This record gives sequence, C-alpha cells and structure tokens, in this order.
Amino acid sequence: MADNDNTEIVGEAPAEAPAQNDPALSLDELNMLMQIVDLAVQRGAFRGSEASQVGAVFDKLSSFLGAVAQAQQADAEAGAEASDEAPAEAEAPAEAEAPVDTPEEE
Repeated sequence: MADNDNTEIVGEAPAEAPAQNDPALSLDELNMLMQIVDLAVQRGAFRGSEASQVGAVFDKLSSFLGAVAQAQQADAEAGAEASDEAPAEAEAPAEAEAPVDTPEEE
C-alpha cells in the first residue's frame, strides 16, 4: 500500500498577520459609553432590578477611566521632567567650554 501523508499543520500563523481586524475601543469611546449609561439611567431605561448591575458596570468603567487618566498624567509629568533635565545637562558643558573674556590691562 502507498503511504498517504494527509497531515495538516494547524496553529501556525502567517509571518505577518494583519492587525486591521483587531477589535479595539478608545478611551474616548469608553468615556462616551459611560455617559450613555448615565443618561439611560436618568431617563429610566432600566428596571429597578437591573439598576445594581448597571451601576456596578458604571462604577467599574468610571474607576478604569480614572486610573488611566492618572497613569497618563503621571507619564506626562515624568516625560516633562525628563525633557526638562536633558537640555539642562546638555547646556552645562557648553557654558563651561565657552571662552571667558577678561578685561586687559594696558
């Protein structure tokens, strides 16, 4: 009998998989979602028995957005401090190397 090799390699991804189909939500979209939930609660879109579940999700979303905002602010402050320190270090040697004019006595 002839050997038939009908094995298939499964699970190997192509070298470059397109990232176009990756689902993603921006922080602005999450913030808008939080506002939509808040508006829906104000307008009575949810039953009383659903209010605790909706409130829990709203609180989680609010906490997440707050934590991200704090992290971004800390990163921005750290980046500003790093950019402020870098030019100061670069300027210090330049000042030391500059020739000093001294008045000549005649």
